[in-house]
Amino acid sequence: MSPAGPAGLARRSRSRRIIAVGGGKGGIGKSMVSANLGVALAQAGHKVLLVDADLGGANLHTCLGVGPPESTLSDFLRRGKANLEEVMVSTGVPGLSLIAGAQDSLDAANLKYAQKQKLLRTLLSQTTADYLILDLGAGTSFNTLDFFLIADHGLLVVLPEPTSVENAYRFVKAAFFRKLQQTEARYGIQDLVEGALSTREGGLRTLHDVVAQVRRKAPSDAERLERELAAFRVRLVVNQARTDADEKVGAAMVSAWKKFFGIDMDDLGALRYDDEAWRAVRKRKPVLIEQPGSPVSQGLQRIAARLLSLDGLSPESAIP
Repeated sequence: MSPAGPAGLARRSRSRRIIAVGGGKGGIGKSMVSANLGVALAQAGHKVLLVDADLGGANLHTCLGVGPPESTLSDFLRRGKANLEEVMVSTGVPGLSLIAGAQDSLDAANLKYAQKQKLLRTLLSQTTADYLILDLGAGTSFNTLDFFLIADHGLLVVLPEPTSVENAYRFVKAAFFRKLQQTEARYGIQDLVEGALSTREGGLRTLHDVVAQVRRKAPSDAERLERELAAFRVRLVVNQARTDADEKVGAAMVSAWKKFFGIDMDDLGALRYDDEAWRAVRKRKPVLIEQPGSPVSQGLQRIAARLLSLDGLSPESAIP
C-alpha cells in the first residue's frame, strides 16, 4: 500500500500503480524522465496514462511530439468535463495516453483546495490504466507535495550538482513534514506531534525522535504514527551523470538521508549524460523512440525494470 494521501482522502485498494516524478528545481529533466518512463512501461505491455500535473508550466505534450491539445486539465477542473477520459489524447505510442497540462497558467498554478481535492480523488479512482504517471512541477508547494504523496512510487530527479542535491534534500524534507502533517490530522494527534517537533531539547529532527516523543505520552498513537511514516520512501533518479563519481551521487544521498534523518530512500540508478537526449527533445520525440539503443535509453529501461520489479512484475518485461 502506498503512502496515504491528504487528510480526508480515503485509502484505496487497487492493483494499478501511481508514479509521481518531482524535483527540487526546474530544468533537471523531470518531463523527459516522465515521458520516457511512460513509453518504456507501455512498450512492456502496460496501459499507461501520463498526466501533466506541472500546474502553470505544462510542456509534457511537447516532449511526446503532441501538438497543443484542444482539451487539457483545465477543461476537467473548470469547464464541466465529468471525467478525465474526456480530456485524454493519444500520443501515437500504443498503450500510452496523455492528459495535457492546464494552459491558463496563472489560475492553474494557484489551484484552489476544492479543485485539488477533486483532481486527487479522480486520480486515485482511475481504472483506465495500469500505470498513472504524474509529471509534477518543481519546488515544494502544497499542491506539488500532495500529488507526490499520493503516489506508490515517488521519484525524485536530481542532477549531480551541489545546488540540485541541496534542493532535492529540501524537497524530501518538505514532503516528509507534509506527510507528517497529514498523518497527525488523520489520527487526531496534532498536539502530540507539534509538541514533539517544537521540543528544543536534543534538537528533534528525525523520524525516530518524533516517534519517541509521542510514545512517552501515547504509546498506541506512536505505533500508528511510526507505521504510517515508515511507508514514506522516496526513489532517486540521478540525471545527466557525466562521470563514474556522478553515478554514485544517488547512493551517497541515500546514505546521508538515512544517517541524518532516519528515513530510507531508494537509488533507482543514474542516467548518463547523452547528446541523444537533447537531440530527441529538440525533435519533440521521446529518446526511447528516437534512439532506443542510446545509453540514456538503456538507463531509462533499467529504471522502468526496477519499478516493475518493485511491483512484483518481471523486470525483463520492461525491455522490448
